Amino acid sequence: MTGSLKDQLLALGFKPAPKPPSKPGPKDGHGPKGKPDRKDGAAGKAPGPADSGRGEPAGRRHDRAQRTGGGQASSSSDSTEIDLAKAYALRAKAEREEKQRLEREAAEKARLKAERKARVAALLEGAALNLADAEHPRHFEYAGKIRRVYVDDAQLAALNRGELGVVQHRGRFLVVTRDLATQIHAIEPALLALLADPDAPAPDDLPPDLAG
Repeated sequence: MTGSLKDQLLALGFKPAPKPPSKPGPKDGHGPKGKPDRKDGAAGKAPGPADSGRGEPAGRRHDRAQRTGGGQASSSSDSTEIDLAKAYALRAKAEREEKQRLEREAAEKARLKAERKARVAALLEGAALNLADAEHPRHFEYAGKIRRVYVDDAQLAALNRGELGVVQHRGRFLVVTRDLATQIHAIEPALLALLADPDAPAPDDLPPDLAG
């Protein structure tokens, strides 16, 4: 047999197989199945954040921007308001507690003062030695002023020796024993008006009734 195998087959009546259609290469600008290749083309770009607002009204874009970008500012503002509210609440609580503390202290002082007054009144009940017919004034200094109490001769001498004392009670000056004057001074020092020290020398510039 002469000739090529292809020629022999053609002589016998065989037809050559049709050629498959050629595939477009990347230079054709088409992808598979004849579709345009959009990887590099502008039309093939996936819409990004910058393109998402294209084609919508300006007012809608503004509202969307406020909902997205303005959310952080709103959250920060809410946090600041919460912090301020907490600070105001803490300050109000501290002021309220301080006021209550001062009220408790004032109430306690008033209670103790009332107790002291009651004790002094009980000690002085029927213990004053003042005489209705006393003629001698005994002067003394009390609360920055010169005061006086009327006594007889024996009481005047006893006051000057420190055997008797004078206390202030309910606006009056009462002559009492030295022991009682000492007790009242221990309870409420401000009530002791006169209690001479028998060992102290008498000042030269005082009237005779003031010399203790």
